[in-house]
Amino acid sequence: MTTETVNEKYGEREIAEGELITFPNPRLGRKYNVEITLPEFTCKCPFSGYPDFATIYLNYVPNEKVVELKALKLYINSYRDRYISHEESINQILDDFVTAADPLDITIKGDFQPRGNVHTTVEVHHQKEG
Repeated sequence: MTTETVNEKYGEREIAEGELITFPNPRLGRKYNVEITLPEFTCKCPFSGYPDFATIYLNYVPNEKVVELKALKLYINSYRDRYISHEESINQILDDFVTAADPLDITIKGDFQPRGNVHTTVEVHHQKEG
């Protein structure tokens, strides 16, 4: 047995440490839209423990900062073992994104795969005041 099979893999460490990293907006003062699709979101139902699968649609207008995409991917992957409802997961992603990037405008939509004949879509929006 190798050390790598006993210890946590480097990808698992990166996911566990996943945080939203930003960099300066390269076009400060220009309003433009960034659309990101994350088709492999997973989390676990807090009641049953069954896995939930969703596509996350993130649409934002940067202010002074832009979110780095690899960091966003790792952050989203950090939800895979988290027991969290559809509603709370999308609201938490919004809160964390607003804290990290302070966008002028952002909408996040979670389109969850049907489970037990139920299809759920959760959409949240935030607009910077002022």
